[in-house]
Amino acid sequence: MVPAHSQIVLDWVTVGDPGNTAETVSANSLGDVATEYQIMKYEFTNSNYVAFLNAVDPTGSNTLSLYNANMHSQRQGGISLVAGNPDGSKYVTKTNMGSKPVNYVSWFDAARVANYLMTGGTENGAYTLNSSTPSNAPALNAGASVFIPSVDQWVKAGFYKGGSTDAGYWQYATQENGDPTGTAATTTGDGTAGTSGNFGNFDSKAKWPSSDANVTTVGTNGAPSAYGTFDISGNVYEWNDLDATAAVQKGIRGGDYSGNKNGLRMQVGALRNATDEDYWIGFRLASIPEPSVADLLTPLGVLSALAWFVGQRLRAAINHVG
Repeated sequence: MVPAHSQIVLDWVTVGDPGNTAETVSANSLGDVATEYQIMKYEFTNSNYVAFLNAVDPTGSNTLSLYNANMHSQRQGGISLVAGNPDGSKYVTKTNMGSKPVNYVSWFDAARVANYLMTGGTENGAYTLNSSTPSNAPALNAGASVFIPSVDQWVKAGFYKGGSTDAGYWQYATQENGDPTGTAATTTGDGTAGTSGNFGNFDSKAKWPSSDANVTTVGTNGAPSAYGTFDISGNVYEWNDLDATAAVQKGIRGGDYSGNKNGLRMQVGALRNATDEDYWIGFRLASIPEPSVADLLTPLGVLSALAWFVGQRLRAAINHVG
């Protein structure tokens, strides 16, 4: 039988150049990452989240509060709960909203998606949860293979120029230092910029289906980063693990469709309570994939596989003790 969590298909890009230097603009000097990793090419969409909801909450009971009613009632939300539908199909995407970034999601919601993709359950895996939403968001477990990116991983994936370990950083995630332009939208919510140019969905320029600004289809709002990530700047802010320990607040970065260009800049970030669910916050996940058979055929691959295996055993031990 194919595991339920394998039915959610995500596009990943590889972020290489391990051991790169940090940026020097912000006070915290972010972006240096010691190892290679992967990150989602696009923001997690409503269609992705519907598949997750129907798998982990087939009856629509919503006991973990993974579904926020604003997803249905507000124009920028993209998901409805239809009580009369059969179990396993209670949650549906709203018209033209399937390829838009999911919003009204907390850090805990994103953490449960990461757990699900890693283990098929919501409460163990990357993060140890307890069928509740405590005030403190837990720290990342050792050996996690799918997780909310650290702030350094997120910044590097969006703004590092790539190609060496001392390449430097762009001001914006479209591989540009000059200010971007807010993209318009079609009547079905595609960004008119497409996949190139110094654009982003911000400044309330993407007005659809009428005169109201809204989220737009992922990957249609301008050029990608050097590593191939789209919409790092604009559309919705994204959760990150600014603090790797247990904490009440977690980081958000990237700007949103109704904000100005300042929120899109590489050095700009903010803190929000991990329980917050807003129309302007979504997420993307990062990953350290399991070593492939081809990897195992090289000496470096053997070392990488050993490191991955040890990490998995450490995580299993931690979860068992906890």
